[in-house]
Amino acid sequence: MPIGGRKVPPKAVEKESVAVSSTISGREVELSGMWNRMFEPRVLTETGPDGFARLAELDGAASLEWCYGCGKCVPVCPVDSVGEYGPRKLHRKVQTGTNLLTDPDLWLCTTCMNCLRVCPKEVDMIQIMPAAREAAVGEGNVPSELQDVFEKTFRYGNALGENPRRRAQWTRGAGVPVRILPSEPGPVDVLFYVEDYWSYHPRGQQAAQAFARIATALGIDWGILGHEEKTLGDSQRLAGEKGLFDALVEDVTATLAKYEFTRIVTPDPHGFNALVKEYPKRGHHFDVLHYTQLLSPLVDRIEWKRPLDAKVTFHDPCYLGRHNGEYDAPRTLLRAIPGLELVEMGRCRENGYCCGGGGGGMWLDGFTRDYTSERLSERRVREAADSGADILAVCCPYEVSRFEDAAKSTGNAHLQVRDIVELMDEAMRDGGDS
Repeated sequence: MPIGGRKVPPKAVEKESVAVSSTISGREVELSGMWNRMFEPRVLTETGPDGFARLAELDGAASLEWCYGCGKCVPVCPVDSVGEYGPRKLHRKVQTGTNLLTDPDLWLCTTCMNCLRVCPKEVDMIQIMPAAREAAVGEGNVPSELQDVFEKTFRYGNALGENPRRRAQWTRGAGVPVRILPSEPGPVDVLFYVEDYWSYHPRGQQAAQAFARIATALGIDWGILGHEEKTLGDSQRLAGEKGLFDALVEDVTATLAKYEFTRIVTPDPHGFNALVKEYPKRGHHFDVLHYTQLLSPLVDRIEWKRPLDAKVTFHDPCYLGRHNGEYDAPRTLLRAIPGLELVEMGRCRENGYCCGGGGGGMWLDGFTRDYTSERLSERRVREAADSGADILAVCCPYEVSRFEDAAKSTGNAHLQVRDIVELMDEAMRDGGDS
């Protein structure tokens, strides 16, 4: 009862032991006083503000301390599905003394944004991780795989370390003329920013060639930068190399200023994200579309030559979907292809699962192997196979090679992995076309 305006806590009367009868069996159980003291509150002494104070000094990293342990982030975190992760768990580790800048957990986040989608406190890993990684890179704490990519990007302008002169070689197999602006200058409606994996990776080149045939068939006025193109650098930024990203922004915008175009179209959701969100922060504004957004309004103009009798499921790229809100354009294209039946996986659209390639994860499979039970791409391929689909459709250059490898390693080699433009191109060509 309140005495003098203050509550007086009840005085506990503790017995050394007590017999408790079960309400079900009637059997008596002897309980000691120690058993009762198990429910007393415990003061946690192995915590402190030092780790959060250090993060708060980094631009964008302060929100990790806002976590109040609700745990909503953990079940939606793709890394936790194959390991032990989630912002709540990182918060607890920092709280109990872990230095995030030297801990392997720093590099496991794929910045997929699913945690931020459900977090009531808006703990923003999309800001925290790049900031912390930038500090770690500055101190020389960076996985060797990632360091190799940084060096290749700095030297060659692409993550694969390929010769810039080979950037446009994919056009030779397109079967249609491709305008390369440095050789054929002049105004163009669409500047197609091919990015690294469609320029150099064999499977990416096949998708680029399919896009070229579709764009030509639809009468789109388009061209590419060829050897003058450099990566837009968003994945390098998210992996901690902000200085490299800023240098790329300067080089890219200087190149773009040389040409006349109405809009930029890219197949890369990461490049798309950079042009939509990061380049404007540095004063560079463009009209930007992902290739699915360019093509989806034009499906009524497409002359289909044959049906593709198959069941297809679609993987939402994190940086096209959750980061930029585009879920419908890819599905519009898939539904327009005659013969295809679209089936959705359990985790799709806003709750889509991550392929593991974001935030620098594309180049960290060797590093993450020691901290996860399987690759995120392998988990996703299992989900695609469980949907009963014959084809796993994608629209991000990172994903074809990742999922094809995962299909083989998980025993699901029967599952075809195809970019949406490859499926469209196949349905637009006669059966005898190669």
